[in-house]
Amino acid sequence: MKKEIRVLGIDDGPFDKFNDKEVIVVGTVYRGGSFIDGVLSTKVTVDGDDSTGKIVGMINKCKFKPQLQVILLDGIAVGGFNVIDVDDLNKKTGIPVIVVMRDYPDFRKIEKALTKLNHAEKIKLLKKAGKVHQLDDIFIQAIGLTLKQAEEIIDITCTHSLVPEPLRVAHLIASGVVDGESRGRA
Repeated sequence: MKKEIRVLGIDDGPFDKFNDKEVIVVGTVYRGGSFIDGVLSTKVTVDGDDSTGKIVGMINKCKFKPQLQVILLDGIAVGGFNVIDVDDLNKKTGIPVIVVMRDYPDFRKIEKALTKLNHAEKIKLLKKAGKVHQLDDIFIQAIGLTLKQAEEIIDITCTHSLVPEPLRVAHLIASGVVDGESRGRA
């Protein structure tokens, strides 16, 4: 696999879950984990169900799409419980997806919260995303590519932290735009 594989890292910005209606979602286009080639953005509804469509639209209309080889997501949801249908994202863009998580998800706790909020469809999306695999100190789900291919991409893109550089920088940009300066960790 090429060291300068074109990847898109996607993360959401910070938001006030009680007052904000929308949250920014930022994508960074990278050559491996070394060079940023571009930035994309869209907005999604906090706790809504429009994340998949908005992200698909953001990707499919961008000039970088023909070069993109993989989409990296910082978790399976943006804007709180706006759960991304990763299978749909893969199919509608034609690009494999890797969901990256620092910690193993507490599915019982998440399912309990979604059940309380009467979001059965979102529970189905979580289950549909596939098995969670541990790679060193992070966890991933791979959609549209093999686990071995996903491991190679994670290895190439993790240049400055445990998290792939495109996700780390998407996080920095999103939080910098919303709060005036970057904060937290991807």
